[in-house]
Amino acid sequence: MSAATGTTPATQSRNAPRRAPRPWGLGIVAVLIYGFLNAPIAVLVIMSFNDSAILSLPFKGITLDWYRLTWQDAAIQAALVNSLQVAATATLLATGFGLLAASAVYRYRFFGKSSFRIALNLPILLPGVVTGVAMLSYFSQLGLGLSLGTVILGHAVFGIPVAFGPILTRLGQFPRSLEEAAYDLGARPAQVFRGVIFPYIRSAVLAGALLAFTLSFDEVVVTLFLTGRENTLPMEIWGRLRTNITPEVAAIATLLLGVSTVLVLISQWIARGDQPDTPSTSSTDNPV
Repeated sequence: MSAATGTTPATQSRNAPRRAPRPWGLGIVAVLIYGFLNAPIAVLVIMSFNDSAILSLPFKGITLDWYRLTWQDAAIQAALVNSLQVAATATLLATGFGLLAASAVYRYRFFGKSSFRIALNLPILLPGVVTGVAMLSYFSQLGLGLSLGTVILGHAVFGIPVAFGPILTRLGQFPRSLEEAAYDLGARPAQVFRGVIFPYIRSAVLAGALLAFTLSFDEVVVTLFLTGRENTLPMEIWGRLRTNITPEVAAIATLLLGVSTVLVLISQWIARGDQPDTPSTSSTDNPV
C-alpha cells in the first residue's frame, strides 16, 4: 500500500483507463466493401496483360503486346496530345480564376458572398450530363463551333472549384500580421503578393492545379457534349468500346489509371505534407 495515496497496486490497476476494443469486425467489413468496389478495376488491369485477342476470360497467359500496340497506335498518340493540351490549358485557366475567386472571398465582404461560393461549386456538384447540356446550349447561343477550344472552356469551368477549395483553405490560415508588416515597410501590393502571400499558399495552388489537371485529363461526360472532330484520349477509348473491344483498351485504361492515381497522390502529399512557409517581411523587395 502506498503511504501517500493509500492505494494498492490492485486498486491502481482497476482505476487505470481501459483501452477501447479494436473494431476488427468493422475493419473486415470495410475491407470487403472496398475490395468489392475496386474488383472491376483489378480485373481490368489483369486483362490488360491477357494473351488473348478479345477482352474476356479465360486468362490465357501474360503478354505486354497490348502495351506495345498502344504506344504504336497513331490514333492513341494524337488523342493523347489533344488530352494533354486540353488539360494543361484548362488547368491554367481554372487555377488562375480559382486563385482570383479565393482571394476575393477571403479578402472582401460583399453582398451574396455565400451564394457566390455555392454558385462557384455548382459545375462540379451537378451531374455531368446537366453541366454538359447547359454548356452546349450556351456555346450554341454564342455561335461557337464545337472544338477543342469549347472542351477547354468546359473543363476550365468545372476545374475552378477544384482549385478554389485548397487555395481558400490555405488563405484562411494565412497570418494577416505578415501582410500588414510588409505594407508598413512600404511594400507595394504586387511585392506583398509575390514575396509574402504566394510563398505561403504555393503548395495549395499546386495541389489544386494537379487535381484540376487530373479531372480534365479523365473527363468523358462533359467532353462528349463539347468535342468536335478531334478526340481526347478518354473519348478515343469510349469510341473503341462501342466498336471493337480488345485488351488494348484495357491497357490504355490501365495507363490512365496509373497516371491519375500518381497525380492525385502527389496533390494530396503536397496539400497535407508540405507545411506552409512562414515568410519574413525581409523576403519582400526593399521598397526604399
